[in-house]
Amino acid sequence: MKHILAFGDSLTWGFQAGKWTRHALEDRWPNVLAAGLDGRVRVIEEGQNGRMTVHDDPYVLENRSGAVALPIALSTHQPLDLVIIMLGSNDLKWEGRQRAIDARLGMARLVEIVRTYVYKPGCAIPELLLMSPPHLAKTEDEDFAFYFEHAIAESKNLAYQYAKLAGETQCHFFDAASIAKADPVDGVHLDAANTRAIGKALIPVVRGILSL
Repeated sequence: MKHILAFGDSLTWGFQAGKWTRHALEDRWPNVLAAGLDGRVRVIEEGQNGRMTVHDDPYVLENRSGAVALPIALSTHQPLDLVIIMLGSNDLKWEGRQRAIDARLGMARLVEIVRTYVYKPGCAIPELLLMSPPHLAKTEDEDFAFYFEHAIAESKNLAYQYAKLAGETQCHFFDAASIAKADPVDGVHLDAANTRAIGKALIPVVRGILSL
């Protein structure tokens, strides 16, 4: 059996817009992907609300830096055949750190972590799939608009930046915005149909990467 680490933020965790709860297990994109691969692959959900590429959030108890969490996940779940990383929306949240190029630099650090981590004997370096998230959208939710509305335009640049990084580092790339849209309830998260759409769209992509 192949093993995939799905590493991301609330879009991977399955945050339901407007409800502050989690989508049903069968609706979250990592599990839709696993179901579509006919039991031949285990997809490990590793999503954390608010996670950024390399930055921490000083306003919460838990550390939200992907650069801190990723080595722990690699250690815990090795051996891995593929790591899928979808991050970047939260990197745009704070004024002064809202450029897609900054998220790309953070993603580059995560690529380096996966490639240079010292795996146990017999564990190969996994393939890497960089995934840009759906674009941020306008919302009537006052709090989410405060955090993200200034970054809507910049979120549309993430796909370009990540595709360029993937080309430079020989990673695979997928643009989730090509098949999924943020729920306007909060302008960030996904409804069940859109998170399922990501999982379904990844099935042929992952089959190709892992030669399934």
